[in-house]
Amino acid sequence: MITHMSHSTLFVLDQDKAYDFYVNKLGFNVHTDATMPYGFRWLTVTAPGAPDFEIVLMPILHESMKKSPEMPDGIEQEAIDAIKLALEKGVMGCGVFNTPDCRATYEELTTKGVQFRGEPKEQFYGIEAVMYDGCGNWFSVTQPKEM
Repeated sequence: MITHMSHSTLFVLDQDKAYDFYVNKLGFNVHTDATMPYGFRWLTVTAPGAPDFEIVLMPILHESMKKSPEMPDGIEQEAIDAIKLALEKGVMGCGVFNTPDCRATYEELTTKGVQFRGEPKEQFYGIEAVMYDGCGNWFSVTQPKEM
C-alpha cells in the first residue's frame, strides 16, 4: 500500500543557482547534498512546513549520470535536449506553493529578487501570484480560499 509521496524532481540548469533560490530566497531547508558514486550531485530541499516531502533539484541528464545502474537504458539525447530547451525558455510549470498570505509573501520575495509574472490576483481558488525560480521552472504561489 502506498501511503504518501516522499520526493518529487525538478530539473534545473544549474544546481548552485537552484540552491541559492530555494534555500537563500525561499527559505527551504537542505535535506541532502551529496555526490553520488557515478559523479552527480544529489541535492534535495524541503519547505519549512513540509519536512517529509523532498524536492530533488536535478541537473539535466549528462554522461556521468548515464553510468548509473538506476538510469534506464537507451535514454535519447533528443529527450534530454527537449527538457533543456523547455528549461532555457522558462516554461516548465511545476506546481503550487501554498502560503497563508500571498500578498505579504509576494512583497517579501520581490525584495529578495524573486521574479513574478505579475502582482497577486484574486482567483476562484484564492489569491495567486506566479513565480519563476530562475532555473527554468514556474510556480503558483497561492493563498487558498477558505472553504
